Amino acid sequence: MANVITGARIVCSGFLLLCPLYSLAFYLLYIAAGLTDVFDGVCARKTGAVSEFGAKFDTAADLVLVAVCLLRLLPEARLPTWLLIWVGAIALIKVINVVSGLVMRKKLVLPHTKANKIAGIVLFLLPLTMAFIDIRYTAPFACAVATFAAVQEGHLIRTGGAGT
Repeated sequence: MANVITGARIVCSGFLLLCPLYSLAFYLLYIAAGLTDVFDGVCARKTGAVSEFGAKFDTAADLVLVAVCLLRLLPEARLPTWLLIWVGAIALIKVINVVSGLVMRKKLVLPHTKANKIAGIVLFLLPLTMAFIDIRYTAPFACAVATFAAVQEGHLIRTGGAGT
């Protein structure tokens, strides 16, 4: 059941591509996708269905949602170049983390740290605020949180620290 809920996040993400940006349908699908991210883990723990596949499927669904949101929101956001470079740097750090895990551990290592969870919440709230708060004010905070989480994740992957 948990994996079905996770799959619903991917389906919602696909429909986000079809909805007009900032429309009621867009926000409802976006919030539904976010709720699946909360409830899939709760369901897996309550039913004893926690699995390595489920954790990786959850991360893949998160990546799909993030990619769709970036695709839809970045062109509209009109971010300054320095902020776009920062977003690109965070993405590069995340890619390096994945490659490091594959090279060092011979497997996909995706730490579910508190910093990553906080970054996820901050990033999830960002599109919900874009209609009434200029993203040029909120994005630097979100980037700072995401940078910390990505650097911590890389450190944990390379040192074999907790959460890997």
